[in-house]
Amino acid sequence: MKTGMVNVDNLSTKEQGYTQAVDLLKSGEVVAFPTETVYGLGAVATDEAAVRKIFGAKGRPQDNPLIVHIGEVAELEAFTTNISSLAYVCIDAFWPGPLTLVLPLKEFSLAKNVTAGLDTVGVRIPEHPVALELLKRLKQPVAAPSANKSGKPSPTKAIHVWDDLNGKIPFIVDGGTTGIGLESTVLDFTTDIPTILRPGGVTKEMLEKVIGQVNESKFTDDVKAPRAPGMKYAHYAPNAPVYLIESSIEVVKNAVADIHKEHKKVALIASEQFGQTAADYFFSLGKENQLEDAAALLFDALRNCDGTDADIVLAPVFTKQDVGSAIMNRLEKAADGNYYE
Repeated sequence: MKTGMVNVDNLSTKEQGYTQAVDLLKSGEVVAFPTETVYGLGAVATDEAAVRKIFGAKGRPQDNPLIVHIGEVAELEAFTTNISSLAYVCIDAFWPGPLTLVLPLKEFSLAKNVTAGLDTVGVRIPEHPVALELLKRLKQPVAAPSANKSGKPSPTKAIHVWDDLNGKIPFIVDGGTTGIGLESTVLDFTTDIPTILRPGGVTKEMLEKVIGQVNESKFTDDVKAPRAPGMKYAHYAPNAPVYLIESSIEVVKNAVADIHKEHKKVALIASEQFGQTAADYFFSLGKENQLEDAAALLFDALRNCDGTDADIVLAPVFTKQDVGSAIMNRLEKAADGNYYE
């Protein structure tokens, strides 16, 4: 399959890009496009055969549900039911934006492989001009996980999608680098107390200011039937194994020295103050305590590790306050919970 890519930020190719993307989606194909979080790989959510192509291109497990993207709140009526008043408070406060709500599914409204057979669906309105323009032109719900090989770091640039999926999908809408860099927060509104299934750019603290108490699932929770993406499988990993490590320059220096004694090379993903630790490769996540910058740079840094001959990737831990919770969620998944000792 030949993969096309068009930059819609370029006025000379903008109309061609949107028209081609909409035509492909309507004809049952998949299309990669940018959101404010990461690039997504979309298919019309009512078309089971089209959605199946997402799983095939990504190599994604079939029991991992997909998030549905819409362009207008009114589109919820077609495939959800019994939405609570508290959920509408969140919608008013955070949509468009990086917040996915898990809501009761209206029976027979979406392709079964979108929801992995569950009676709930995750849905959001993305806050990205390209995604919104595409959805509003299409006027149909789009199921879209991140546009990468399953288990690999999510793409924040069109070239990342190309590197992973060239020859496997027909089209990439290039809208530049994404902003937030981590996938959306997933908030389950089918529990007695709303529960964060995956942390993201909309933090627990932000949610609780608007709707009161919010629970948060843990990385170690046993998940047999995941209600949201990223709950069951190891994710975001480069080729070399990732290990979390204490956020101490001395501890990291000692770890690098020990690894070098074994004649192995180290890639370090960390904030700027760790730049002088003798690691063979250093990928900065910005200045210390600038969590939004770290979130935006994380997936790019993980991908850059694959351009090295590093044997081990070390990642000092972050605070779990605010968006640090989302950063640690992704790092714990990338490391599969492993710490360097």
